[in-house]
Amino acid sequence: MQRFCFLLCLLGTFLSYGQANTEVYLFDLDMDTKGAPLSNPKNISNNHGYDNQPSFWDDDTVLFSSTRAEQTDILRFNINQGSTSSWMTNTPTGSEYSPLRIPGKDNISAIRLDLDGLQRLYEYDIKTGESEPISDLKIGYHVWYNDHILVSTVLVADRMDLAVIDLDDGSHRIVHKNVGRSLHKIPGSDLVSFISKGSSKNQLWEIKSLDVTDDKIDTILTLVNPMEDMVWLPNGALLIPNDNRISLYNPKTGDTKDFQFFDREQVFKISRMAVNPSGTRLALVTEISPMEIVQRQVDTFNKRDLDGFVSCYTDDVLAQRFPNDTMYVGKPKMLANYERFYTNTKNAKVEVIKRIAIGNKVIDEEITMVDGRQGHQVALYTIEGGLITSMTYIFPDQETSDAEAVVQEQLDAYNARDIDAFMDTYSDHISLNNFPNQVTSKGKTDMRVRYDSFFESTPNLHCKIKNRMVIGNKVIDEEQVTVNDSVVHAVAIYEVENGKIAKVTFLR
Repeated sequence: MQRFCFLLCLLGTFLSYGQANTEVYLFDLDMDTKGAPLSNPKNISNNHGYDNQPSFWDDDTVLFSSTRAEQTDILRFNINQGSTSSWMTNTPTGSEYSPLRIPGKDNISAIRLDLDGLQRLYEYDIKTGESEPISDLKIGYHVWYNDHILVSTVLVADRMDLAVIDLDDGSHRIVHKNVGRSLHKIPGSDLVSFISKGSSKNQLWEIKSLDVTDDKIDTILTLVNPMEDMVWLPNGALLIPNDNRISLYNPKTGDTKDFQFFDREQVFKISRMAVNPSGTRLALVTEISPMEIVQRQVDTFNKRDLDGFVSCYTDDVLAQRFPNDTMYVGKPKMLANYERFYTNTKNAKVEVIKRIAIGNKVIDEEITMVDGRQGHQVALYTIEGGLITSMTYIFPDQETSDAEAVVQEQLDAYNARDIDAFMDTYSDHISLNNFPNQVTSKGKTDMRVRYDSFFESTPNLHCKIKNRMVIGNKVIDEEQVTVNDSVVHAVAIYEVENGKIAKVTFLR
């Protein structure tokens, strides 16, 4: 058992930078179609690591930041030249971000973060690769108003302020404090849009417009939920992403409607977006899906590809026993474990026999084979920014033959709304929890009051099991629950002791 435990403890580790694991997708955009306006998706980065901040050089060329050899350079994707890619920068002393074409030139501007921490905006000659600084300000993001005026965010303490920079006379002025990263020229106007984050934590964010000629600022839209990114269409409509969907806002009418909804396996969480000048193509950035990164770490582990395997994890990755008993923290510890493990074993494989995905979590039931010895485990992965931040392992520590039968009995009673039969499956000291270990109810009396009222007020109640894992005294159910007119998805981890359910942990 210790050998199998050690194998699972190892599932995690290295990335040399703290950036998200993202990809850039390109879509055809058709506003006149009766179907989905975005079609023909193509992953134009296809690179494990950071790929972000797309912009269009012209209708048929996309620029974006992409990681290679532990640095981030600017990549050019040519749509009409056989969908080929070519590097535009190669700066060993730093990394480039947020590429934009400079008006009136065949050069680009990009933020460069040098290894010594210096951050400035540079101009790059795309033919020679030579660069020179545009401004000495510590610029975070920028947009060209014309060939000599920039609207940019300037880093000030723990926030970004909006600045107008005149390159002809070298002047700059702050026009708004505490803004977001999304800066755009508004089509058909001389205005620039930005997101104001307000002066307090409780203040709603707003999309605003700036008139550079007189610094007049107006509100376009108040955001109910904070959003960092948006993009304008040539017709003056605004696209706003939220996780795996995009909404369209019409400033002329004030109407908002659904624009596009994506399957989470293709587009999990949208951030940056860009539209080409003629409005026929859209590029967006998405975090890779939790299931994709989890499968990648399984595949690379089985190939004994240590570098590829550890690149699936964050620097502060946490390994723990269920529910929250820490085993170790951080890449250095995990890397040492993995190197020792591979040295001491000739053959090690993990086979995923069942998988559940809910939100940013993936639960795998796995069979392990280490030098001919078989093990059984469940691994619960938490993913943020396209990388695994924690693994929680469940081992068959307490073998019992009645765990699944008891859980099924309570499910049948639940669907029948039979409160007596339902409560009879639970121990007197039943504990209900939210993952990992937040107690929401303790004891049978409190639980009965809650569920008795729930059953009475919910005539249309049914729980369907979409997936079930059984390991030792634990049963893990992926549940689809119909509650009157609503459908709720959840995962419940049941722990059975002495023939009764003693603890339930929910993931939603």
